[in-house]
Amino acid sequence: SNAELSSQLAAASMEDPAAIEAEPALYNYAVQGGASVFRTNCAQCHGSGAAGVQGQGYPSLLDDDWLWGGTLEDIYYTVTNGVRNEDNMDARWSQMPSFGTDGLLTSGEIDQVVQYVRQISGQEHDAALASQGETVFLDNCAACHGEDGRGDRNVGAPNLTDAIWLYGGDVATLTETVTKARFGVMPTWKERLSETERKAVAVYVHQLGGGE
Repeated sequence: SNAELSSQLAAASMEDPAAIEAEPALYNYAVQGGASVFRTNCAQCHGSGAAGVQGQGYPSLLDDDWLWGGTLEDIYYTVTNGVRNEDNMDARWSQMPSFGTDGLLTSGEIDQVVQYVRQISGQEHDAALASQGETVFLDNCAACHGEDGRGDRNVGAPNLTDAIWLYGGDVATLTETVTKARFGVMPTWKERLSETERKAVAVYVHQLGGGE
């Protein structure tokens, strides 16, 4: 019965997705229930197909580009606690400096590092500025994004070497990001959804194709 399956899902460990996947009835219940939870609570930001909204900071949930990890356990934690919200002390948290607004970099240095990021992400760039920007990047950005620019999930720093951008990888958008920083917020669903609903939606998102 659905009541029995709900009880099983509530008792299931998110650390061991294989235990859920090994039970077809339980897995199907979680996916179907999670789809309903997603449509009601998540689609407004991530889109009905979970592809996100490019340029507005709502990530696609269909790829493997996860800021904090895409395992079932990671997804469940993010759904439960949210991102950068003040309602939950356990929320995922990262803060990029506002390099321009706070005077940490000059406009010239920002131009240089933007061109360097364009270079390492395989985009058209000014080679001379990018060469100078490498030093700016290593001195100011590598601590979070890594010396190779591939990011660090421990601090929620995105990979800058691929074609996946929360806000955009064009020159104007990157310049704004470096100058003012970004601070997207996801609500905590701990009090709004039951444990079973949160686990179900985590299973649903995990099976969309981008889960690890």
